[in-house]
Amino acid sequence: MTKTGGGPRPCGAWWREGAVTATAFVLCLLGGVVQVDDTLTAPPAAAYVIAVVSCAVLPLRRRAPLAALAATTASGVLVAPLGLLLSPLIVAPALITAYSYALTARTERRAAGAVLGTSVVLLVASTPLFGGVSWQDASRMGSVAAFPLMAGVLGHSVQNRRAYLAAVEERARRAEESRDGEARRRVAEERVRIARELHDLVAHQITLANAQATVAAHLFDIRPEQTRKSLRELVETTGHALDELRSTVGLLRQSGDTAGPAEPAPGLSRLPALLASFRGAGLEVSVEQEGTARPLAPGVDLTAYRIVQEALTNVTKHAATGTARVHLAWSRDRVTVTVADDGEGASAVHSRPPGYGLIGMRERATAAGGRLSAGRRPEGGFLVSAELPLPPARSGGAS
Repeated sequence: MTKTGGGPRPCGAWWREGAVTATAFVLCLLGGVVQVDDTLTAPPAAAYVIAVVSCAVLPLRRRAPLAALAATTASGVLVAPLGLLLSPLIVAPALITAYSYALTARTERRAAGAVLGTSVVLLVASTPLFGGVSWQDASRMGSVAAFPLMAGVLGHSVQNRRAYLAAVEERARRAEESRDGEARRRVAEERVRIARELHDLVAHQITLANAQATVAAHLFDIRPEQTRKSLRELVETTGHALDELRSTVGLLRQSGDTAGPAEPAPGLSRLPALLASFRGAGLEVSVEQEGTARPLAPGVDLTAYRIVQEALTNVTKHAATGTARVHLAWSRDRVTVTVADDGEGASAVHSRPPGYGLIGMRERATAAGGRLSAGRRPEGGFLVSAELPLPPARSGGAS
């Protein structure tokens, strides 16, 4: 398509403009050949004047379509006063500018139609003003009126078609951007989920390994048997950490669904084994339950397990205490998981801005439809409490 801006025009556009202008010039001269008595003569000087003036503005019809239409209409109005026969051929430049105006008009449809209608009226009104109107004159006037209107309708249709195609392309572009944005959002969410899982896994296992190594170093000289026990537990802990890390990384490397059996995600059913690992690291953990335990949704079950795991990991790393308490309270629509300690070192550590552990626990609770609170206890120590939703209880189920 020919450029309408102020930049350089392509070479092909100049050739097209030249071809259109030359064709209009030839048609205009052919219209001057026909005389009123339907005889053919050489084009008079007036025909050359009309052709030159009206065709000279054609290259400007895309930059200034209204001005070009006005100029060609004025040239058509001069046809009858100059003794030429008004016909569709001699007003061919006006037909071209009418098409270009309808194609490029930026006004609303009624205004564009009014401009084209005014042009047609001016073209056909010159004939009765400068002589009588015969039946043949009326026929030619009808043709002259019809052709510019048809050119305007065609130009308007092409404009609508281009606008429709542009709208379709814009919708497709926006849809593609929306898909790209959704893909980026899902990738970001997946990265957060992976980072959270790796943090929970590595922090827990490394903390236990560090505690067991500390115990072994402390008892190395005075209690060799206890040292050997701590080292065996350290080997088991690091082995479990490597297995879980290898399994997690293996899942991340898979490009599709795995056909092999997958290990169930951990939940509160594995709480005894989790507490045993902490007890092996020297942390005495007591467990209390209130109410009747009920099955949890898999995502909520994993969330409850990870919260207990991360909270006890923080106790082991920061609380400077050897005891912690886990409390599970079951109600009609929620389970409350509480992990508390009374360590003296907890207040100093937890006075700092929350780290990724607390952030991850809060994100897990929110994603599961619950909420989590964490902070220092008035009597000393630190408290983590999470409320997680329960599935609706069956009306006929045992309580």
